Amino acid sequence: MSQLRILITGAGGFAGRHLSRYLAQAQPQAALHGTVLSGAPTDALEGVTYHTLDLREEAAVESLIEQLQPDRIYHLAAQANVAQSFKSPWDTLENNLRAQFNLLEACRVRSLQPRVLIVSSAEIYGPAQPDEMPIREDAPFRPTSPYSVSKIAQDMLGLQFYLGYRMPILRARAFNHFGPGQAEGYVAPAFAMQIARIEAGLQEPVIRVGDLSAQRDFTDVRDVVRAYHLIVERGMPGAAYNIASGHTYSIRALLDALLAHTDQPIEVMVDPERLRVRGIPVLQGDSTRLRETTGWTPAISFDQMVADLLEDCRQRVKRTQRG
Repeated sequence: MSQLRILITGAGGFAGRHLSRYLAQAQPQAALHGTVLSGAPTDALEGVTYHTLDLREEAAVESLIEQLQPDRIYHLAAQANVAQSFKSPWDTLENNLRAQFNLLEACRVRSLQPRVLIVSSAEIYGPAQPDEMPIREDAPFRPTSPYSVSKIAQDMLGLQFYLGYRMPILRARAFNHFGPGQAEGYVAPAFAMQIARIEAGLQEPVIRVGDLSAQRDFTDVRDVVRAYHLIVERGMPGAAYNIASGHTYSIRALLDALLAHTDQPIEVMVDPERLRVRGIPVLQGDSTRLRETTGWTPAISFDQMVADLLEDCRQRVKRTQRG
């Protein structure tokens, strides 16, 4: 039997790094390859072969697929910041759609049939109605940002390649997730990094926040990447799978949970520049299909997620101080 060949796009990103580590343990005999945009990450994982390329460049993608002929593709690479998508809408749309098309088309023209995971997002559901909660996979799309439009396009492009070419495409719609290593541009690490800086004496004891009323369905990134793997191995081609805990927490509750893990007295102050445009009040997911198909269930509690993230941010601040 030939060695299983796995390709992870965006392997240097937040979820990509966690997925690489998980697959290295879950499938140690597989040949792991990852794409990165600008060189191997500083925490490059031993056993992963990194390929530096821009997935928007058709010839580069064709060359990589010809070289690897992967059996599994986890397509994580994307512009994933909602706020950034308002600043650069076309860049977000072009990046997310062109990269995926190049990847799938390179496989199609070579008659390759890898099981491909398309990572969509719960943002595609937008402001669902109360009677639609928790949100199932058949809920209507209500995009509220250029990012969510790009994710709908990725989701539907994956479906088109399944229906039109019978490629084994699977779609994951992950609800909000965070964990160690996430960039500060997202709400949980933005709070946690401020707390860590305050504890280190690098910031006044004030944490600046935006709208705290929104409610989100949070899952740990380590549980999310485990779900990605289970979907690829056990999922039904053509199907979409929500990845969600089924429980919601307000952003205020998230902040309070983080503050409960510090002894520092910290004032909370609203920063108008952090108020998000066209926000979605509530996102709560129904992951029944995923659970029944794969047996997945979240293993990491909300409190553990919060504690691990804050500790990671403390370590980041210490590394910065050491220079």
